[in-house]
Amino acid sequence: MLRGFLDFHRATLALKCEGLTDEQLRLRSSPPSTLSLLGLVRHMAEVERVWFRRVINGEELPLVWSEDGDYQAAYDPAGATRAEAFAAWQAEVEHSRRIELAADSLDVTGYQARWDAEVSLRLVMLHLIHEYARHNGHADFLREAIDGTVGA
Repeated sequence: MLRGFLDFHRATLALKCEGLTDEQLRLRSSPPSTLSLLGLVRHMAEVERVWFRRVINGEELPLVWSEDGDYQAAYDPAGATRAEAFAAWQAEVEHSRRIELAADSLDVTGYQARWDAEVSLRLVMLHLIHEYARHNGHADFLREAIDGTVGA
């Protein structure tokens, strides 16, 4: 069930970006926010990477778009393209799926340094569902503002 809901939300984010140009994907929401659809895709690549690879799998690797751990760097779509953002995001989703499928159970734990806590794979999957759901709400408004498209 968790895998199904997580995959639904991943697919929803992709759908919100479907058929748009790089320029449209870089369009920012209402000032002062810098939020864009491309920024959301890049952000979710970081989220997948951190929670599955760094936390659950214990891999020591930098963020995708910031060597020094600046999570906000992913939101900056300047110069970014659909191709690079989606390639990075899809690669991280594939890593996440591989890690989740290889786990002995949802009770497998990893260390989340920002929380200074051990967290279970179950919590990670629930957290990602929440993160995608929240950002898909943002994506709804962004997409509607771009071309009037509504709905999942």
